[in-house]
Amino acid sequence: MGKVSPVSIKYLIRAKFTANGVLEKPDVIGAVFGQTEGLLGEDLELRELQKNGKIGRIEVETETVEGKTTGKIEIPTSIDKTGTTIIAAALETIERIGPTDAKVTIEKIEDVRTSKREYVVERAKKLLESLYAESPETKEMSEAVFTGAREAALVELGTEKLPAGPDVSSSAEIIVVEGRADVINMLKYGLKNTICINGPDIPESLKKLGSEKEVTLFVDGDRGGLLVAKKFLDAVKTAFIAQAPSGKEVEELVGKEIFQALRNKVSVEEFFKQSDRGERKERRNEEEKKPRDEDRRGERHERGQRFKSNYEMRGGYRLRTEPEVHAEPVKPTAEEKEKIQGIYQGILGSKQAFLLNQNLEIFRKTTITNLLDALYDLERGGKQVYAIIMDGTASTPVARVSERINCRFIAASNFTIDRETSIYLLSF
Repeated sequence: MGKVSPVSIKYLIRAKFTANGVLEKPDVIGAVFGQTEGLLGEDLELRELQKNGKIGRIEVETETVEGKTTGKIEIPTSIDKTGTTIIAAALETIERIGPTDAKVTIEKIEDVRTSKREYVVERAKKLLESLYAESPETKEMSEAVFTGAREAALVELGTEKLPAGPDVSSSAEIIVVEGRADVINMLKYGLKNTICINGPDIPESLKKLGSEKEVTLFVDGDRGGLLVAKKFLDAVKTAFIAQAPSGKEVEELVGKEIFQALRNKVSVEEFFKQSDRGERKERRNEEEKKPRDEDRRGERHERGQRFKSNYEMRGGYRLRTEPEVHAEPVKPTAEEKEKIQGIYQGILGSKQAFLLNQNLEIFRKTTITNLLDALYDLERGGKQVYAIIMDGTASTPVARVSERINCRFIAASNFTIDRETSIYLLSF
């Protein structure tokens, strides 16, 4: 008699039965073969299928309690799902097992390959965890290799040495992004015709490229991205504008999101029409909330007056305000700039932020996502930061809190600060 190979099993029929009498396993197996014989035709005859190795050994479990027998039947098959379901349905036609009446019900048909795939995935996860536990530097090495490979493809263009992909010079169409990290992320997904603005001012090299090539501007999905677009369009001839999903930056997008955003690029006119519609919708929402806000404002004003009176009776008080913004930020010395640049180059690709004291010594390290919380902690503790170096985008909230703790310099991959600031911004 043939036997189905364990590696070729595709499906497992699981059934249960009940019988009004005492039964043994051979009674159940005999009923399966006997009462389905001739029912399904020659192609699905159980005895022939088992001889040919298309059906495996039929497993039966029985339990007898107070003269009644219940149990389970399992039939492994290597035939297709249609044939398997027909055989399963045939089992439910069994009305007698041995000398007693019986009823068979199919519980489920299990795809054995799915179970194997789930096992493989779970086992692989555990093996990977053990690998990292034994060699924690493996992940860091892998990330360093991938980051290094992407950065190796970077070139520098123009007198400003703008970070760019290797195909910018030869391509008739280019994509302009905000910062160096954006270019690296685009290279990761094969977009080699990308170049960045790399700072608050629009470089002359980009103005020249705009007159020679078709330019698509790809900005972050926030208000900062809109401000960058307005400033860029005043200086560079632009054909299309693409924008990252709301609240996301280009440097953190995955490939699917990048290509979706580029497919949805629109003309300059349509981009600002969409922006105007969004702003009008926000204004309508604000108008709808205005009556409630005015009521609350009156209550807050009354509480504020009581608060003020109490403090005046105790000898006066001082309101906490944001520091005055200087007209011109203080530039770093050549020595300071060189040291900041060295630290900045050392954290590229790490998504970290370093906080430095007046001696340009690192006194705190954090991640980009936790930077704002770290700055708030320092502010609450009355501490100061002389410089911030970050592998990411410096936003308006970061600049605002940094001013309050007397920060002088911020070095970042990109900037989306939509206000005047007393901090000197460095982009390498």
